[in-house]
Order: sequence, then C-alpha cells, then structure tokens
Amino acid sequence: MREKVLLICSECLSRNYTTTRAPKTVASERLERRKYCPRCGRVTLHKESR
Repeated sequence: MREKVLLICSECLSRNYTTTRAPKTVASERLERRKYCPRCGRVTLHKESR
C-alpha cells in the first residue's frame, strides 16, 4: 500500500498538493518537487511534510 504525503511550499508554507509514495522509499530523504503554488503565483520548490 502506498503512503500519502503532503507537499508544502518552501516559500509561503501553504499545503498545496497531496501525493503518494512507495513504502520502501519512506526511509530515504524527503520528497521534493517543483510545482506551481497558487498563493505565490509562480513555480516554487515543494517539500514533503512529516
């Protein structure tokens, strides 16, 4: 079963996206993606929250 994670904007700290990840990658580093932030109005780095 895949684990749900929240992605948080690194600039305004708003929780914009949810995604899933494989269980064997849970022990590795946090997920980071460049996604569009509607609050900032531009593409920013989004990091996984724990």
